[in-house]
Amino acid sequence: MRLVTLANGTQDGQLVLVSRDLTRAVPSTGIVTTLQQALERWAEVEPPLSKLAALLERGEASGEANFSTHMASAPLPRAWQWLDASAFESHGNLMSKVFGMDPPPRDRPLMYQGVSDRFYGPYDDIPLPREEDGIDFEGEFAVITDRVPKGVSADDARQHVKLIVQLNDWSLRKIAPIEMKTGFGWIQAKPPCSMAPVAVTPDELGPSWRDGRVDLPLLVEWNARWFGAASGYAMAFSFPELIAHAAHTRSLVAGTIIGSGTVSNENFREVGSSCIAERRGIEMLDDGAPKTGYMKFGDTVRMEARAVDGTPLFGEIAQRVVRG
Repeated sequence: MRLVTLANGTQDGQLVLVSRDLTRAVPSTGIVTTLQQALERWAEVEPPLSKLAALLERGEASGEANFSTHMASAPLPRAWQWLDASAFESHGNLMSKVFGMDPPPRDRPLMYQGVSDRFYGPYDDIPLPREEDGIDFEGEFAVITDRVPKGVSADDARQHVKLIVQLNDWSLRKIAPIEMKTGFGWIQAKPPCSMAPVAVTPDELGPSWRDGRVDLPLLVEWNARWFGAASGYAMAFSFPELIAHAAHTRSLVAGTIIGSGTVSNENFREVGSSCIAERRGIEMLDDGAPKTGYMKFGDTVRMEARAVDGTPLFGEIAQRVVRG
């Protein structure tokens, strides 16, 4: 299934199902109203939602209408919990080398809890206070779970991955080191994230959902210029392993979103990067100093991951940074 939320004047919007080519949609009326409700009642509502999705694909769904991803908000406009990992070793190792820090631990994933009361829609302008804060994008994949019991194993966590999404985790790089030195988490350095318009069930990825990872490149363009196309498969920890880590001492509420961290590959000089900080790190290693600046007001970023055959999956994130 491919699920989308449309703004309707409420905080959580209206859940609709969309066709695989992302051109037609049908509301989930009579089954469930919002995506959050669906996640809380997944075992009950998944069968009728799947049936409705099949009818839509055949052009037989009552009430279907034309659809454009520009109509969509974030699939979850707000969520109970957003946990972001840093699961790509190439990114962590590069940042550690550049800043002279100890390498990240190999035996446990890095993860922090971020702001979840708002997720920007895929085409929203992003208001930020100052260019001097070091505005950066971070292309990621993420999963959304149903309720996860405390102490779940990684093997059992697989069944709790209900949806996969694509994210832009905005970062303010000049603030991050200040907050890191406090020993507490990020607050000012991490504004709300943006989410691509379509949440998909794992089966929609076919063989590209492999070993609990998204085995697809994430295309990133900055000001309409190619920036990177790193593969999501290179995670040192799979999404089920990240879920098990997060649930080690607590259960996870239905609707928990768990991110992969910045998509990064060892051959970043060839495939490019998913954030500016990584490119600056490469420049520091190669040239002794960074040459690439951070984003300016008016700059745009576009991100999209497509299926192997080129068909759309999550839709695109296409946004502009503005003074706010």
